[in-house]
Amino acid sequence: MATAQVTIVGLGYIGGSIGLALKESSASAQIEITGHDKDPLIARAARQKGAVDKVHWNLVAACEEADILVLAIPLGAIRDTLKAVGPYLKTGCVITDTATVKGPVLKWAREILPDTVHFVGGNPIINLTAGAGPFSGLDAAKADLFKDVLYCLTPAPDADPDAVELIASLVQQLGALPYFLDPAEHDGLIAAVEHLPAVLTAVLLDVTSRTPTWREMRRLAGVAYRDSTRLTSEDATENREVCLINRENLVRWIGLCQEELEAWKQALMAQDTEALDDWFQQGIEARAGWLRAAQSGDWDAAAPRTVEMRSAGSFFSQLLGLGGLRERMKREPPEE
Repeated sequence: MATAQVTIVGLGYIGGSIGLALKESSASAQIEITGHDKDPLIARAARQKGAVDKVHWNLVAACEEADILVLAIPLGAIRDTLKAVGPYLKTGCVITDTATVKGPVLKWAREILPDTVHFVGGNPIINLTAGAGPFSGLDAAKADLFKDVLYCLTPAPDADPDAVELIASLVQQLGALPYFLDPAEHDGLIAAVEHLPAVLTAVLLDVTSRTPTWREMRRLAGVAYRDSTRLTSEDATENREVCLINRENLVRWIGLCQEELEAWKQALMAQDTEALDDWFQQGIEARAGWLRAAQSGDWDAAAPRTVEMRSAGSFFSQLLGLGGLRERMKREPPEE
């Protein structure tokens, strides 16, 4: 039976989990998974763990025969990776990524990739019950990481419908729910719920750990401090790149926080118990409602953006259909 090649670049927590999920999916017999990681020891460990069928130390060689290419790498590495592999990708290859910023990535793809391939942006939203953070390494990778989670897909307005449908089907094979968003909308929303918390965490750590009383203070730091100072990534460079690339959205949210903190400061100085009670209660209710929705999956959205699950046969037929897509692209030259 013919097989299609899926290449995963970056074999850490996300990339490793994607490989493991695909290996346990109903389409596993019809795909061959090639892996590449800049650290050859991690690549070897991914193969031993069963996340990939084979690994290749050379990036271009790992990608040039891919039908689907998944870039599960830090945001700061995506642009250079696209430049490195773009000229060597075969006609009809569909590329996706897992970065937390989408607008700039789509812009790089449009500028760098040849017209003979397709790009569909992606970002999995890790489940609250997943345990380890999304940058915890290959050891934490697991096949059910994406089960029933929202997986954001941000195709460009002119993206090929067949390529978009193929990546949506791939996401479904992971057990996730494709969730379609405009790239700019995604980046504005994710700035508030992922990038802003990272900044506030860094501020809290900086303010407390640099004070003269830190040696004594740290002994009193318990669960509240632990839960408030957890960064999703312990890579300072990656955190910096994400903040800078999504800076316009992030600066707006920081400004709103500054206004809110000033209001809290004034209320405390005035001993405004009514305002403080209201703010705390609003926060408690908002968090409780969010947790209930996250755990039940019932977001009571006005219009669903997810799509129905497809069968393994449909997924594989779409992979095989890439051949027809390639032929069409050869016959129809790109528009000027």
